[in-house]
Amino acid sequence: MVVDLGYGDAGKGTVVDWLCATRHVHTVVRFNGGAQAAHNVVLPDGRHHTFAQFGAGTFHPGVRTHLARQQVVDPLALAAEADHLASVGVPDALDRLTVDGEALLATPYHRAANRLREIARGAARHGSCGLGVGESVRYGLAHPDEAPRVADCRDPELLRRRLTVLRDRLTAELGPLDAPPVADCLPAFTGFADRVAIVDRSYLAGVLRAGTCVFEGAQGVLLDEWHGFHPYTTWSTTTFANAEALLAEAGAAGSAYRLGVVRTVTTRHGPGPLVTEDRALPLTDPHNPTNPWQGRFRFGHFDAVAHRYALDVAGGVDGLALTHLDLTHPDPARPALRICRRYDGVDRLHPGPPGDLDRQAALTARLLRTRPVYDPTPTDWPAAVAGALAAPVVLTSHGPTAADKREHGLPARDPLPAPQRGADPPGGGPNGRRGSVVGSACPGRSWSGSSQIRV
Repeated sequence: MVVDLGYGDAGKGTVVDWLCATRHVHTVVRFNGGAQAAHNVVLPDGRHHTFAQFGAGTFHPGVRTHLARQQVVDPLALAAEADHLASVGVPDALDRLTVDGEALLATPYHRAANRLREIARGAARHGSCGLGVGESVRYGLAHPDEAPRVADCRDPELLRRRLTVLRDRLTAELGPLDAPPVADCLPAFTGFADRVAIVDRSYLAGVLRAGTCVFEGAQGVLLDEWHGFHPYTTWSTTTFANAEALLAEAGAAGSAYRLGVVRTVTTRHGPGPLVTEDRALPLTDPHNPTNPWQGRFRFGHFDAVAHRYALDVAGGVDGLALTHLDLTHPDPARPALRICRRYDGVDRLHPGPPGDLDRQAALTARLLRTRPVYDPTPTDWPAAVAGALAAPVVLTSHGPTAADKREHGLPARDPLPAPQRGADPPGGGPNGRRGSVVGSACPGRSWSGSSQIRV
């Protein structure tokens, strides 16, 4: 299980890619977030893809993606992502995808409502990505029996009714939405159902029996819906909890290795607390530019106080992956990177009970006034981070590709026999037929971003 112990963008994608390159992974399971995720993978030959809904191991032949029911699924964004993967040499990403039918759908109506709410906040924006993921969760919580879900795409009339009710409710609340008519959306969603294998929650147990799986988290623990610094958070549980629940349902509770990811600089995309932010650090991230929704990508020194808080919230880890070690090399053009082990007057942040957002908002206000206290620049970054977080650094990353990773005691898994790699789970594909993982794909019908994303 791979989880980011910061505000996101610590390098989950490159870590998952490396695991798939070295551990004979059968399936990458996505268990939170949605199309707003941005997990970057760079190959040694220079090819690059930002993984949003597909698992970050998709560059590796045979590695599958399963979108669990806690994922918010955006079929239009998924089609566009599949098109880009095809352009960089992965034409079969959709053939290797399964989606839990219980997952919520993100639609153009959710996206339009999300953007209207964020614009209305003016200078008090939360830093939303503007893709409607949180709006989908909001609507699903308010209307659990009427919210559009992935399985509805197989029933055009049911989906039509649910999309119409959704559109009408949001329009009544917010005014006109910048979104197409329901009739224009339906072909894209029904085409998605024809092309992609939609399964039920029992499917994952067979996947776990078929081979090694990686559970790939999205966002970061410091953005968690209940334990993050409200209101600058995501509508998603970003800890290991969703993955643990899936494993327990499949009879595999406690079987997964818990890998937390941190980077040598603590970063944040958009507003909210970043206690160690240092504008004198002349750093940039080519995969995280300023954008009109989240705003500026911000850099700070390593914030061990915040990361220890994330560890407490997440229930600890078995090991840490430390990324961006190439940034620790001395550079006369910028200040040396440092580690913050305590704040002025604060040695540790303590998690509160889930759901107490007033407490989290008060903590946010406190952090916005807090000042960091720094240790000297470490000479051995992995040892310093391991000591500050009281967890072993088992993987280090010194560059963007899998070849830039170094193991330091991460447990190995027995590789699958070569013929079994990429095989269907026991009992066949999602429809119970061996080799039927593509599900109900219709030979005479195409479904791709180039034709459907216009809606």
